[in-house]
Amino acid sequence: MKDMKKKLEKTVEYLKGMIDGVPEIAVILGSGLGRLADFIEGKQEIPYGEIPNFPNTTVPGHEGKLIFGRLGDRNVVAMKGRFHYYEGHDMSTVVYPVRAFGLLGIKNLIVTNAAGGVNTGFEPGDLMLIRDHISFFAENPLRGENLDELGPRFPDMSAAYDRTLQKVAQACAERIGIDLKYGVYAYCKGPSFETPAEIRALRALGADAVGMSTVPEVIVARHMGMRVLGISCITNMAAGILDQPLTHEEVMETGKKVEQKFSSLVKEIVSQWP
Repeated sequence: MKDMKKKLEKTVEYLKGMIDGVPEIAVILGSGLGRLADFIEGKQEIPYGEIPNFPNTTVPGHEGKLIFGRLGDRNVVAMKGRFHYYEGHDMSTVVYPVRAFGLLGIKNLIVTNAAGGVNTGFEPGDLMLIRDHISFFAENPLRGENLDELGPRFPDMSAAYDRTLQKVAQACAERIGIDLKYGVYAYCKGPSFETPAEIRALRALGADAVGMSTVPEVIVARHMGMRVLGISCITNMAAGILDQPLTHEEVMETGKKVEQKFSSLVKEIVSQWP
């Protein structure tokens, strides 16, 4: 963990030398949701490969750039491409960017993802505000030595997704005419899609959507004291709900169809960020 801290310090030192000021909000863009970055003004793009100790993404739909600039009247950084446990990374790599954001001084995180709909009242193309998550089935990113300067050994997760920010997001959705769903996100390791039996079990546990990202990043963000807002784009119905196979191509296609609605919502939320 101490070696990781030294790597992070080198990453942060590099980023501080490349940008003017610390962004107020970091945004992690999920599969097919990268078009939001097109609305960032005065942008400065830094490929992951140029950042010391930063990993590279390998998944289609994840370009691999940090984009600094302004979204409305707020300084932001957008992470266009994230890292997944299923790519073969260990958890410390999956959450490395969030650790770097926290050490850079960023206090706010919007985390987004493409997710399968577990709630049968959802449809592909819906946006869901994450109110909580389920993560029994994957390694916790805080496992191992704890550095007290990063956060407490046993962080509280009773309000992982900031309740004030949820109210802001709901008000923003109503104001611009978006039917924003509300529910629990379940994290599974992937890369195989879940089985119908697993989806039935997750529904019984209270899940409304399922995906292969987000939760490790949220846990680390909360460990470092960051405020978190989470949004899922329902890109497909989960296994067994419809009589059809699941594909990553469907995920990407639906993401493209809703990118305007998604971008409008995030822009509005950023403009109203308390």
